[in-house]
Amino acid sequence: MHSPKENTSKRLKDVEISVPIVYGTIAFYLGRKASESQSHKWTVYVRGAKNEDLGPVIKRVIFQLHPSFNNPTRVVESPPFELSECGWGEFEFAISLFFQPDVCDKQLDLYHHLKLYPEDESGLQSTKKPVVIESYDEIVFPNPSESFFARVQTHPAVIVPQMPTCFNLSLPCN
Repeated sequence: MHSPKENTSKRLKDVEISVPIVYGTIAFYLGRKASESQSHKWTVYVRGAKNEDLGPVIKRVIFQLHPSFNNPTRVVESPPFELSECGWGEFEFAISLFFQPDVCDKQLDLYHHLKLYPEDESGLQSTKKPVVIESYDEIVFPNPSESFFARVQTHPAVIVPQMPTCFNLSLPCN
């Protein structure tokens, strides 16, 4: 069953829009400021592959933290889609992407492991060099709506196919 909103925008057949994304964490050791329960400050994020704003594609992101955190389900309603916290332990995040209404009505669930300590444990941890763990992926939207296609046609984070010149999509003039 289609929602009424979905029917108002025609779908472009045999067209795919690809959105390269990066999701991951960056963790900083707090050094002298560290306590037993808060040794690191970290940020988890979802962004364009070159740090572009994904707001035209993503409506909100839900980060599911470890249950030991206060309010472990965190909702970020607008870009930048990131969340910062302090803690001492490593754990796996569930990251749920919810798309703009004319993009896709299904959520996309990603998983990412927070790493606080560098691979080469060669002694003391540095406060100057963060631990960064990232994953690259591409979200592909087959047969996109005309409104989605028109909105992201010139967006730097979105890969949109070149349409033939005979293809007439009434785009709003800038």
